[in-house]
Amino acid sequence: MMSAVNDTKFKLAVFLLTGIPGQEDVHLWISVPFCLIYVISIVGNSVILFIIKTDPSLHEPMYIFLSMLAVTDLGLSISTMPTILGIYLFNSREISLDSCFAQLFFIHALSFIESSVLLFMAFDRFIAICNPLRYASILTLPRIAKMGLALLLRGVVLAFPLPFLLKRFQYCRANVLSHSYCLHQEVMKMACSDITVNSIYGLFIIVSTVGLDSLLILLSYVMILKTVLSITSHAECLRALSTCISHICAVLVFYMPVIGLSLIHRFGNSSSHLLQILLGYVYLLVPPLMNPIVYSMKSKHLRARIIKVFIK
Repeated sequence: MMSAVNDTKFKLAVFLLTGIPGQEDVHLWISVPFCLIYVISIVGNSVILFIIKTDPSLHEPMYIFLSMLAVTDLGLSISTMPTILGIYLFNSREISLDSCFAQLFFIHALSFIESSVLLFMAFDRFIAICNPLRYASILTLPRIAKMGLALLLRGVVLAFPLPFLLKRFQYCRANVLSHSYCLHQEVMKMACSDITVNSIYGLFIIVSTVGLDSLLILLSYVMILKTVLSITSHAECLRALSTCISHICAVLVFYMPVIGLSLIHRFGNSSSHLLQILLGYVYLLVPPLMNPIVYSMKSKHLRARIIKVFIK
């Protein structure tokens, strides 16, 4: 009898991913913009990486951090798009327990890494504007390499316990996830065990990454604004602020959806299901799509090199 119960629980541990409820008849048409987003994200970030690697004049701290951001965005696209396109193109909704845990590990680890990269990019702008004479001596290549290793370790270490915290559960409730990919805060709700530890740890890593990083970024821009407003030349003031526009756009595109999604999953039980789905897509798909476009438009040197590559 006990064996039969365990077998039932094991069968229920195959999760079903969700597209857009009520729109199953047009899923094939909905797949078209997702395919375009996937192609543009992969090509855009790959081009950014290729240009920065092959152009020695771009081997500067700002562009090195941009290459880190491009690698992270590529990872997020590759981690999420296969299951999303599988649903809309082939109606392939099933995902095994281990595959789901592996996907959520990469999604969360890469999200934490992207948050760290955006923080380092804010630090880069802070040094460039507030202490320009020491910029080259502070952001040396060895120091940037150590910062890159630190953000990688931070993301992996914080996300590493998540699959193991979920693997200890038995899943005997509804197995239909509300997204086209796996997230820790949603999968843990499928468990028929006490999820207090998971909830506390999930809140801890969100506060210690997204919460702390966004606060430090805000503080850095307060200091930048204070320095810029002390510049007497209006033209110099605008020029200094213009160097921050790309980063501010990247910060808003990343942090607003991730904070909103975290709040909805924890406190917004009465919120619209469609809102959760759309916000989830914005959280994972828009940053990899928009970051190469925004930085290419704002950086004249990068834009010129991209045009030269495509003309050739």
